[in-house]
Amino acid sequence: MSKTHKTQVCIIGAGPSGLLLAQTLANAGIDSIVLDRKDRAYIEGRVRAGVLEQGSVDALIDAGVSSRLQAEGIPHGGFDLAFGGVRHRIDLEGLTGKSVTVYGQTEVTKDLFDARFGQGQSFFFNVEDVRPSDLKESKPKVHFQHEGCSITVECDYIAGCDGFHGVSRQAIPADVINTFERVYPFGWLGILVERPPVNHELIYANHERGFALASMRSATRSRYYIQCKLEDDLIDWSDDRFWGELAERLGPETAACLQTGPSFEKSIAPLRSFVTEPMRYGNLFLAGDAAHIVPPTGAKGLNLAIADIRLLSRALIEHYNSGNDSHLDTYSHTVLKRVWKVERFSWQLSNLMHQFPHHTPFEKHMQRAEFDYIASSEAASTAIAENYVGLPLE
Repeated sequence: MSKTHKTQVCIIGAGPSGLLLAQTLANAGIDSIVLDRKDRAYIEGRVRAGVLEQGSVDALIDAGVSSRLQAEGIPHGGFDLAFGGVRHRIDLEGLTGKSVTVYGQTEVTKDLFDARFGQGQSFFFNVEDVRPSDLKESKPKVHFQHEGCSITVECDYIAGCDGFHGVSRQAIPADVINTFERVYPFGWLGILVERPPVNHELIYANHERGFALASMRSATRSRYYIQCKLEDDLIDWSDDRFWGELAERLGPETAACLQTGPSFEKSIAPLRSFVTEPMRYGNLFLAGDAAHIVPPTGAKGLNLAIADIRLLSRALIEHYNSGNDSHLDTYSHTVLKRVWKVERFSWQLSNLMHQFPHHTPFEKHMQRAEFDYIASSEAASTAIAENYVGLPLE
């Protein structure tokens, strides 16, 4: 059995970037179909980032999905960098006049799903064998299997929001696409715990035993990370071992305020920097992790995806409302200029705050010199702050 559906924009991927695009287009009267290889419960359950730039908050407000965010999000006017026991606060508000908001990606996803289901969004979950085709034609198609039926979606444009392992980027011919990658020689071991955070703002720490991050999801739920080996197994990391390692890396003064407890989520994530060029092929547009990955240092992954969607939705809305294709035509160029700047910041902060197994004593001293410069220079701290609160869209 086979069926054909028609829409204006087919969105592959029901993560926050795909959902935000669908929501923004719907607000402008533009029809879309969203499909994903997983179901809603699985997508909502994924534990991801928790720091939103002001531009991301503004995008969610504009989309009409910000009521919980504005009620429950925690504004942060700064964060700490710690190196070898010395802490330096980056005063975001004082240096830039802007702040960030702590609000988990899981919550953003829930808010977007509630809005899209409430407004009658057309979804296909648990799809298989997704194949975009006719990408250079005026009516590209997306083929997939759903509940034993062969489905074809005919559309004007395809938005590939299906992540690093999705099919959208793979649909671009190999002789057209270029990829750039750095894989880091360590991972992040992260836990969630129902305990108040150790500090009212985030702490990024470089200790001789490795990186640590003290973060949060709410006033009563904390998110902590430590640098670990890529080959580490979760079974070897008991909660007691994690808490001991975290306390040592944060230092005795901070650790004195650390409230420990049983973790209810624990995972190891590898770190990589990755960029795809171009982010458009024919009438297929890539956005979010389908096109680029940043290491989580600096909390840029979700924010970078939302920035992509702000630019892509603007381009599509202008096309449908006024026939103006200038922003569609320049989408890839415009987005990639910003992507590379954000990649640079995440790379810089990752290089500063982690222990690299191949580093010589000279390189270790260079890390400390970089930290000391940031701590002693308002200009250097301002550069960190400007990137952390979010660069302009263009």
